[in-house]
Amino acid sequence: MNIDPVLLFFLLGLTAGVLRSELRLPAAVYELVSILLLLAIGLKGGIELAQQPFLQLLPQIVAVIAMGALLTLIAFPLLLYWGRFSRADAASIAAHYGSVSVATYAVAAAYFLTRDIPFESHMPLLLAVLEIPAILVGIVLARGRLRSMRLGAVAHEVFLGKSIVLLGGGLLIGWAVGPEGVSAIEPLFFDLFHGILALFLLEMGLITAAQFGSLRRHGLFLILFGVAMPMVAAPIGLAVGWLLGLSVGGCAMMAVLAASASYIAVPAAMRISVPKANPTLSLAAALGVTFPFNVLIGIPLYYELAVWAEALWGA
Repeated sequence: MNIDPVLLFFLLGLTAGVLRSELRLPAAVYELVSILLLLAIGLKGGIELAQQPFLQLLPQIVAVIAMGALLTLIAFPLLLYWGRFSRADAASIAAHYGSVSVATYAVAAAYFLTRDIPFESHMPLLLAVLEIPAILVGIVLARGRLRSMRLGAVAHEVFLGKSIVLLGGGLLIGWAVGPEGVSAIEPLFFDLFHGILALFLLEMGLITAAQFGSLRRHGLFLILFGVAMPMVAAPIGLAVGWLLGLSVGGCAMMAVLAASASYIAVPAAMRISVPKANPTLSLAAALGVTFPFNVLIGIPLYYELAVWAEALWGA
């Protein structure tokens, strides 16, 4: 059985966290690894973006924005009426699930690469775009109206948050210099990508284990929702990819983006704009349930679903 070693790093961190080991990456190391990972994803996307007209990508950008808003609107009533969360908590959790996880994308990209599964190279652009609509819709749902939004603070957190700046900056740099210009920094950002991802997932395993206590306190619903929502979102992402004419790998990656849940950009934005929301609930579901489910089960499942859909729809 061929097991991806980066997943074993995640399981190592998860096991160490559950057993209350003293293992922990220094904060500065984790910050550096996060920065390198985001820049590497952005650079790869920017290099490919330089080789195709931007206007051809505009329909995909619009579709991804609509998808992020739709997923948030689907999750909100489930959390509000079935989960019986407060309006602020339901909107906050829904925004996490309408947005995207960069780490899940990175694991999926590594999974596809090791299995020679091609997918559209501009996915990092769609990844960056998908961070935004769910945050705005989530804030509106929490407030009930646009007027009470602190637009300046929200815009600053959304567009100048760490993940967007690094992803967008990497995209722009890769687009500006192209493949030849990036060759000088290729050993750091590309050759070491899997090693950087492995260290990142080691820490993510530890962080995930820390959320298990919150899951015990808040009952079975978050666990069920954390698995069920990706299973609802993945077919939506797959359908969007098919309607846009993406490859099988591209459709599978779109399903991954739709099925993942944010834990970087959205928590920061919700903290500013929806202070009544309990961030522990969102992180417990996104990190304690959905992230490990996607990494260990979801990604190969979504690819098989894309292969099946291609056989069905392409026939």
